Amino acid sequence: MAKVADTILFLLDPLEGWDSTGDYCLSCLFAQGLPTYTLAVQGVSGLPPKKQIDARKKLSKVVEKRFPDDKFLLLDTHQEAGMLLRQLANQKQRHLAFRDRRAYLLAHAADFVPGEENNLVGTLKISGYVRGQTLNVNSLLHIIGHGDFQMKQIDAPMDPFPLHPRVIKSRKDPGMAMEICAMDAVADMEEDVKVLMKADPDKQESLQTEVIPDPMEGEQTWPTEEELSEANDFLKERSKVVKKVPKGTSSYQAEWILDEDGASGGEGDEYDDIEQEDFMEEESQDESSEKEEEEEYETMTIGESVRDDLYDEKVDEEAEEKMLEKYKQERMEEMFPDEVDTPRDVAARIRFQKYRGLKSFRTSPWDPKENLPQDYARIFQFQNFTSTRRRIFKEIEEKELEGAEVGWYVTLHVSEVPVSVVEYFKRGAPLIAFSLLPHEQKMSVLNMVVSRHPGNTEPVKAKEELIFHCGFRRFRASPLFSQHTAADKHKFQRFLTADVALVVTVYAPITFPPASVLLFKQNSNGMHSLIATGYLLSVDPDRMVIKRVVLSGHPFKIFTKMAVVRYMFFSREDVLWFKPVELRTKWGRRGHIKEPLGTHGHMKCSFDGKLKSQDTVLMNLYKRVFPKWTYDPYVPEPVPWVKSGISSALPEVDME
Repeated sequence: MAKVADTILFLLDPLEGWDSTGDYCLSCLFAQGLPTYTLAVQGVSGLPPKKQIDARKKLSKVVEKRFPDDKFLLLDTHQEAGMLLRQLANQKQRHLAFRDRRAYLLAHAADFVPGEENNLVGTLKISGYVRGQTLNVNSLLHIIGHGDFQMKQIDAPMDPFPLHPRVIKSRKDPGMAMEICAMDAVADMEEDVKVLMKADPDKQESLQTEVIPDPMEGEQTWPTEEELSEANDFLKERSKVVKKVPKGTSSYQAEWILDEDGASGGEGDEYDDIEQEDFMEEESQDESSEKEEEEEYETMTIGESVRDDLYDEKVDEEAEEKMLEKYKQERMEEMFPDEVDTPRDVAARIRFQKYRGLKSFRTSPWDPKENLPQDYARIFQFQNFTSTRRRIFKEIEEKELEGAEVGWYVTLHVSEVPVSVVEYFKRGAPLIAFSLLPHEQKMSVLNMVVSRHPGNTEPVKAKEELIFHCGFRRFRASPLFSQHTAADKHKFQRFLTADVALVVTVYAPITFPPASVLLFKQNSNGMHSLIATGYLLSVDPDRMVIKRVVLSGHPFKIFTKMAVVRYMFFSREDVLWFKPVELRTKWGRRGHIKEPLGTHGHMKCSFDGKLKSQDTVLMNLYKRVFPKWTYDPYVPEPVPWVKSGISSALPEVDME
């Protein structure tokens, strides 16, 4: 409702302002984008006269945390109610960018006409006021939570709440008029309805969301020598960056000089990973010790009682075990980032056959069109997303569209709509429709920058199913998490961390930014808990998310600059297979494999310095990962958010 509301009236409690439920709702509203709002308080006059001043001061401090520049109005008498109405009518309206460029409509009435062949699918008639932009019948319509649809025609019925009983004519088309009459009797509702526009099949937007892949397009020919040389020249030109550096600076030093925006040319070298790992180890050890103490305290048994037995009956042991396993995985990931155990039952060259070694994660080349999955044949990609977005927005501002103008009361005939949509509306849920811009019904890869919400601390693993609120859309999907950097390769994150902003990558319909993003997770009881908030970054299938695995080995015999390393591999063939990949240690040494020793995976390695006996030898391997295609546009109405142990009595306000 807040996505289409002109004004939100916040009714506050005279003593506390709002409880945890209200604070949760405010977090969602601020992250989504807050329209014009007004604060009001009811019940202050009911307090004793001596406590009224103290209550106002306390309430002002509470309001100042969320609304630092706003004051609240009292709402206890008719005179104060009149002042509030004048405030709502005269205050300056705030604009939300994602809805100002699209036409939208809140359904005031809805009617369903079943189809001739199938009673479960038919034509949905939605009546309401057009807001935002002019609504064209040939554009597509998105009903939030239900999907995209086409319109047949737009009618102009009688306005149920007319401001002036007169005829309004369109300034752009004098021939197009909408009659607005006063409701004198019920019989007036049966007057003939004027048809404003009918859909033109030649101009109507298509509902095609995916590309039909051609299996023959997967055939490739070997590139010629000219194509290979052109590719090498392109990579060399692309890797050159012009920077202002002090005189006498070497090329290596220039790579570490920050740009004007405070960021380096890309993601840090492996030395950064070493420092980050050391920091993560120290921090995770402190956290793990604290959590162990808490767990020891929680598991102390004081005595048995009937209340404990009743409590245990409500505990889902299977869900508890799964959550405990996720906490353990998250803690291990913090202590040993990306480290995996080399399997003993499967050869390492088979287990990690899709991985490769890189000389430098930041500068080594990686073709974004290489080894793409079959799902990439189903999506759309822009040749230049930024210029396309700029062109569409310019047309909205300059081009005069034909259709129902802002403020008109119209009826939309939406075709091929399931009957569940009107049943959803009859249960009392709001039915909201947005018009789509060109290409916004087509599937692509969306990248969103999100930060973890501090109110939720449960571990969230990559590729878990989450509920997305992206702009005006609401859908389910299984995302990837990656670091937010300016490089061409971005390191995959196994968990949604709380200390830094990450990029979420997911298959979803194209949406032109700016658009706010909210991530929710559905609990076993049907409630939605807020996980993270952020914004839409780009629509770019070429953004590469690279997964890193780290194989570890231990020095067995140490010489001056040589060492015998074991437990990284367990066969001679695996040592020979990974011999070209560079080695590093946790204490900053670099090296490579010289030769295998024996048949049990021992290997002789040389380093740039003498190893310590407590050091660990590491090998970094990389592969590109892609999101799972689990997009689902149907998201049912969630169970109202109520936290156990807190009674929340929010007043009902008639916003009409």
